[in-house]
Amino acid sequence: MGTIAELTVPAAEFALRDTLAAVPTVQFEIERVAAHSEGRLIPFVWVRTEEFDRFEEALAEDPTVNGVECLSELDSERLYRMDWVDSIHPVQTVLETDSTVLSATGSDGTWRLRILFPDRESLSAAYDHCQRAGVDFDVTSIYDLEGDRRGQYSLTKEQHDTLVQGVERGYYNVPRDLTLGEFAAGLDISHQALSERLRRGHRNLIESALITGPVEE
Repeated sequence: MGTIAELTVPAAEFALRDTLAAVPTVQFEIERVAAHSEGRLIPFVWVRTEEFDRFEEALAEDPTVNGVECLSELDSERLYRMDWVDSIHPVQTVLETDSTVLSATGSDGTWRLRILFPDRESLSAAYDHCQRAGVDFDVTSIYDLEGDRRGQYSLTKEQHDTLVQGVERGYYNVPRDLTLGEFAAGLDISHQALSERLRRGHRNLIESALITGPVEE
């Protein structure tokens, strides 16, 4: 049974630590990670900030990065290809333990990772491996996949079933086939309860949408 762990890692112990320290308001989201044949990691990272000039100055001086290419520029975010050269950091360590990083975001001095392990024993082995490597992180939650795909997206059974029914009954059609009130009545719950359940379910799906892991370059 697969196991997903959610971890937090201090930015000071991670790649881009100097950049986050210099521009505390910057936000990172890893699109995907390519594992280089020499053991380096090459992530594709979405960056959100209102201080791109300051950010790029800090990035140029960051010792954990060697080589940066801006691939896309939008109004408030840019996509970069980076070459992370730091020899020890949590993503590299985890990729050595038969695991997959589902998502990684960095802001406010902290990185948050969602990692899929084959089972609890693999998670325990990865934890021991990280401890030996001197990697410090906190496990904020652990949950097992329960024979279906909803666990991969952090959905509770109620959230999963409600979202599926929403699609089947046309709530997400344009225009909608039923109102939120009608949807709630059909589930025998209040309008407010349904609204909160949908928001939480949508949030979990969005947070889980960036799938990253080791791929061939």
